[in-house]
Amino acid sequence: MASSKSAVSVQEALKIVLTSVSPLGWESISITEAFNRVLYEDIVSDIMIPPLDCSAMDGYALMAKDTRGASANSPIKLKLIGEIQAGALPAGLRVSTGTAIRIMTGAPMPQGADSVLKVEDALEESGHVTIYRETAQRENYRSAGENIQKGDNVLRRGDRLSSADIGILASLNHHKVKAYRQPTVSIISTGDELAGLGQEVRTGQIRDVNAYALYSEIKKYNGLPEYLGIAKDTFNDTKNLFLKALHSDVVISTGGSAMGRYDFINEIYADLDIELLFKWVKVKPGKPCIFGKKGDKLFFGLPGNPVASLTAFIQFVRPALLRLMGAQRVNKPVINACLKDTVRRKPSEKVHLLRGYFTIENNEFYVTTTGDQKSSIFRSMSQANCLIVFPENTAQITAGEKVAIQLLAHDEIL
Repeated sequence: MASSKSAVSVQEALKIVLTSVSPLGWESISITEAFNRVLYEDIVSDIMIPPLDCSAMDGYALMAKDTRGASANSPIKLKLIGEIQAGALPAGLRVSTGTAIRIMTGAPMPQGADSVLKVEDALEESGHVTIYRETAQRENYRSAGENIQKGDNVLRRGDRLSSADIGILASLNHHKVKAYRQPTVSIISTGDELAGLGQEVRTGQIRDVNAYALYSEIKKYNGLPEYLGIAKDTFNDTKNLFLKALHSDVVISTGGSAMGRYDFINEIYADLDIELLFKWVKVKPGKPCIFGKKGDKLFFGLPGNPVASLTAFIQFVRPALLRLMGAQRVNKPVINACLKDTVRRKPSEKVHLLRGYFTIENNEFYVTTTGDQKSSIFRSMSQANCLIVFPENTAQITAGEKVAIQLLAHDEIL
């Protein structure tokens, strides 16, 4: 474990966070509420899908060999001997040489047929069907179990459920599913300089931006946020809000984590016996970022500047929330993009995460910054769809060079 007195790298900080997390328990939920939730159990199919060989098209079930040589100029006629609707059984119908059966999409294949000719490639009249092209064996033919076999492990514990996954659950008749519990998260803002929504803003004050940005991010990742309000710049007021927050799985405070005279978060951790695991990260924005633990509860002291607060949340709190919910994949996607404009920074041991906007041109990724990179300029975060990773001890990245970008508007692909 790294010393809480020294700054840790982004990678070290994330490792410390994730090794401190124990996934929560589970609850049974309806699949209508399961989107983006994390599975607590493997899902093993007890059926085949489709359960029978069936048609993939509206058309005619027939023997492929009976269509050999068929063309627009030399059509072949087959005798039509019946029809099979979707959801119906063939009812003894059997295809033999020289015959065909009208069939609907999803209807079971009749015995003897090994192909389905699309309805638009034939003409039906007077009890016969005229074939205008050859078909191949098993054309437009769905085999039993080609989608899912009995015994297949179709979804795995730790998967975050997509819309397609919900469809899979429905196809297997799972109207309920076991999912990891959603973490409860308390949000505390600190500082006399903050005014809440609807309050009068006095000279020298600003609106509390962080609480609402973080509230939305927590909901985005299926956490259950609770905003406890703004702590005044006193030890007792700050401690009282922390005491109210102790019922939560995660406590997030913003501001008060640096070295100022009225920054009390470090003292609060000590007073409440919260184990301090790190307090500085080699990153900009977001260097004054505190992480601690008490029992199974996690505590994050994020910077007061809005950009730094949200950036630190993305790097450290978001993965913790996902891991609490049992997710196996917690990394934001990072890809390479061509930098459009030269970027310069004073070299330091910190990684700079610059707000950027990527575009795709001729199937290539390009990226540019969203303007001024001060931690207080939140508009540049609103305009960003990625973070440009400017490595430590780097003075310049020239236009045209490849640079790593972390995607913000997209989620895990690793």
